[in-house]
Amino acid sequence: MKRLLAILALFGAVSFAAVPAMAQGKPAEKPAAAVQAPAPAAPATAPAAAPAAPSATAAPAPTPNKGDVAWMLTSTAFVLMMSVPALALFYGGAVRAKNMLSTLMQVFVVFSLIVVLWVVYGYSLAFTEGNAFFGGFGRLFLGGTFDSMKGEFAMAATFSKNTPLPELLFVAYQATFAAITVCLILGAFAERMKFSAVLIFAVLWFTFAYVPIAHMVWFWPGPDAYTDPKLVDGVNAKAGLLWQWGALDFAGGTVVHVNSGVAGLVGAYVIGKRIGYGKETITPHNVPMTMIGASLLWMGWFGFNAGSALEANNSAALALMNTFLASALAVLSWTFGEWFFKGKPSMLGAASGAVAGLVAITPAAGNVGIPGAFVIGLAAGLVCLWGVNQLKRWHGADDSLDVFGVHAIGGTLGALLTGVFNSQSLGGPGLVTDWVTGKVGSNPILDQLWVQAQAVGVTIIWTAVVAFIALKIADLIVGLRVSEEEEREGLDINSHGETAYHT
Repeated sequence: MKRLLAILALFGAVSFAAVPAMAQGKPAEKPAAAVQAPAPAAPATAPAAAPAAPSATAAPAPTPNKGDVAWMLTSTAFVLMMSVPALALFYGGAVRAKNMLSTLMQVFVVFSLIVVLWVVYGYSLAFTEGNAFFGGFGRLFLGGTFDSMKGEFAMAATFSKNTPLPELLFVAYQATFAAITVCLILGAFAERMKFSAVLIFAVLWFTFAYVPIAHMVWFWPGPDAYTDPKLVDGVNAKAGLLWQWGALDFAGGTVVHVNSGVAGLVGAYVIGKRIGYGKETITPHNVPMTMIGASLLWMGWFGFNAGSALEANNSAALALMNTFLASALAVLSWTFGEWFFKGKPSMLGAASGAVAGLVAITPAAGNVGIPGAFVIGLAAGLVCLWGVNQLKRWHGADDSLDVFGVHAIGGTLGALLTGVFNSQSLGGPGLVTDWVTGKVGSNPILDQLWVQAQAVGVTIIWTAVVAFIALKIADLIVGLRVSEEEEREGLDINSHGETAYHT
């Protein structure tokens, strides 16, 4: 436990002190956002039924652009592919053969569980108006998103005025984000946790960590709410806490990667090391399968990052190119770094480098320019290589599939460098400084970096506390670990009564 507290303290030191200084963030009248697309948007300002028919003198309500709808339908499918099959195969190939199916099963079932919970209450608590930490209950079971009697669909905001999306499409897109985030955590304590405990933990962590962090970072009333400078302060006050501070997170550096990575480290400490860890050779049983998973993740990540523009526009194109470039650079920097420090470049390392680049560019995808993508990609490969080797030896936890070293470290790197390379002076697109007029500018780099550090710090502390409590509750209810005999024999046969391979 002392090691856990030490690593979290070190990891969050730059941002922990920032929490009491939240008033020093971006002024309320200038909500931070990247040009057109800082992060997934909130529902339209009236998240109830579809608007009534316009009067004879009123302008007709805007309708969704078919190109935007088509792109978001595609992006949603791409992000689904990132979990099943991509993440499942990436993780499955990296564990031992006796735990292959249990790893696939955990990802497959947890993903499905979170999608259902998202529809029941998660979306409502994350993306409707409530307070700075949680939304409200107006969208439980997606009530109000579709009027079957009138055949009318509620609309959600994007990042351009008068440019809506069907709210159900936004719900589906965000469901894939929520589900894959919980699945990412599973790699940190693979090969030793009871399936029942996994499900209990997933429900609790999703409810009390993912949902509030998503609300704090991504919920805002939408651009159409900014109609008059006199109303700006009141509109801003309805947004999530970290949005109000001015944090930039295009597609989930804090919400997805820091959130899941820190939770994974806590889980690795609380559950304990695998039997034989550090004494026996524990190696991936199928590296080609892991490579296939990484390749599918890379493809699906275009939906993850470019889809977060919520429109088929220039911001989506920038996010796609940055995602493409940063991941390729991270593959190279990890590969050559491993070659230099270990003597041989490995396929597992190259695949891990690709994921590291994807993770690090996630918060920056539409928030930086090409120069920023170069720096973030190159840095991600080397920093995450250090994270899964030297840092892992220092913290001593058995993070089975390096969730902390890749996702928390890479997500933090990307979030902080977003604060640097968003600046127009460094080739970034800047951010919207006035949503009433759509004026774009840049914050001083140190100011934005400070805001980013605050967002990372809040995420670290919040998710660490929730993960610890959720694991303890699961332990009290069903116990966390399988027996020593079951672990040695493998979770496939003992937890699920089947094996991946028959010889």
